[in-house]
Amino acid sequence: MVDPLAQVVSLLRPSASFSKLTYGAGSWRVRRTEAGRPFYCVVLDGSCRLSPGGGEPITLEADDFVLIPAAYEFTVASIEPMPPGAADTRPVELRPGEYLLGSPDRSPDVCNLVGYCAFASPDADLLVSLLPQLVHVRGEKRLSALVRMVNEESRALRPAREVILARLLEILLIEALRSTTVSAGSPGLLRGLGDDRLAVALRHIHERPAAPWTVGQLAKEAALSRSTFFERFRQAVGVAPMEYLLQWRMALAKDMLRRRDGGIADVAEHVGYSSASTFSVAFTRHVGVPPTVYARRQEEGEATLSEALPAGAAP
Repeated sequence: MVDPLAQVVSLLRPSASFSKLTYGAGSWRVRRTEAGRPFYCVVLDGSCRLSPGGGEPITLEADDFVLIPAAYEFTVASIEPMPPGAADTRPVELRPGEYLLGSPDRSPDVCNLVGYCAFASPDADLLVSLLPQLVHVRGEKRLSALVRMVNEESRALRPAREVILARLLEILLIEALRSTTVSAGSPGLLRGLGDDRLAVALRHIHERPAAPWTVGQLAKEAALSRSTFFERFRQAVGVAPMEYLLQWRMALAKDMLRRRDGGIADVAEHVGYSSASTFSVAFTRHVGVPPTVYARRQEEGEATLSEALPAGAAP
């Protein structure tokens, strides 16, 4: 059976942006305001505090892993409080890829490996909305090992580096997402998959996106009444069942068009439309441009990127 979580992560097309080691000594605080970039952090040694978006601080300890799929504002600080009125700390570069936060006269009491990645999917915003706003996994050494491998590979110039990094990041994201507690998380796919009844319906949607699903049919698969299923799905996933189905069909269609995987009629059939014209109307309403225009723009964009890269480089 198709794994919805693996499908979403694969469609996101993650790539490494950069990573660095940070050492903290004494009291320190760094504040980041990002443009929705995916941020991750693993505590290699010691402990610190993370405050996401003005929320309650989370104490991070050795082997803890944090993933924020779309980071906008967060603060990382020492356990030791900053003096009243103190300004945020400016990192000091020790050597390439390594930075010190806090006092140079004290031994570091925490070591973090932090990094950003990028999602190349044109549907990244939609796909990220299906994930938790914050993932915190405590004491998973497997995640620490994966992050170290991402860090090492990103700094090396070995053959097939970009391919290896993409696969490592996919594994890292899936491992982090499936390791987290989903019952009390923010609405999204992961929380839906954490509900045994809803998980059946979600897997059917992902396994057979072209099937003529109705709320009643999906409710039957989930062994729930229509009204109970609709409300439970909406609360857990964050959108109504038919809206989720439409969004997923359009995400698949965009991916096929980007990869030029068949003509418009083939794409239409794959995502559940009886004709190319019916699909084109639905796609245009949802995306804003006809599928032929969308496919051409994707091809032109990739061609422009290839021309801008130096010889031998990978996007």
